Amino acid sequence: MGEGEQTRLVAWSQEMRAVHERLREALRVTRQSLAGGTPAEPATRDLLLFCHGFCAALTAHHEGEDRELFPAIARHHPELRETLHQLRQDHSMIGHLLAGLSAAVTRDAPPEELGRHLEGVAAIMESHFRYEERRLLTVLETLALDADPADVLGPL
Repeated sequence: MGEGEQTRLVAWSQEMRAVHERLREALRVTRQSLAGGTPAEPATRDLLLFCHGFCAALTAHHEGEDRELFPAIARHHPELRETLHQLRQDHSMIGHLLAGLSAAVTRDAPPEELGRHLEGVAAIMESHFRYEERRLLTVLETLALDADPADVLGPL
């Protein structure tokens, strides 16, 4: 295997780390936009924008993993099927939490309620990312997957 090919293979683990960091940053910005409001103030335009963008980015990330990445890992590493099943369950749970957050933002829920939604998403998301990184980064360093990273890990 040539040097260029090794770089391409290792890039999947680097791509996942980078996407996770961008999603963490998007959550941080969303939390900051919520902290900038007053207790009686409905969701600001910034909060609506940040929540929508964060929810869309996290959803696209998980959909890409479920559609592209996890099947490729399962083909080459059948011993990880239970791990992949657990990660898909996390995706479903996070999707449910994101729907709750989105509904709360749409109906102008009070900032303390929005904060609870964000904290719930943040806790599960961080736990999920850490588990995913522990279980999959080494595998991703050798995964030969000829696909666009934006299709596999989301457009963020």
